[in-house]
Amino acid sequence: METTTIKVNGMTCMGCVKSVTNVLTALPGVSKAEVSKEAASASVTYDPQRVQPEQLRKAIREAGYEAS
Repeated sequence: METTTIKVNGMTCMGCVKSVTNVLTALPGVSKAEVSKEAASASVTYDPQRVQPEQLRKAIREAGYEAS
């Protein structure tokens, strides 16, 4: 397992945090996602054999938020 931190812009409330968390944890290979509105980031623990950071960022963008 590996952990990466992704900057997430556009979250304005706890509903946004929940949405980003749900999108990330739904991906195969993601075991944990800790999303912080205050830090504007997501710390994601994932299996690099099943998912890559770019796929994590893409899922966040498809949910309507900026990810870098």
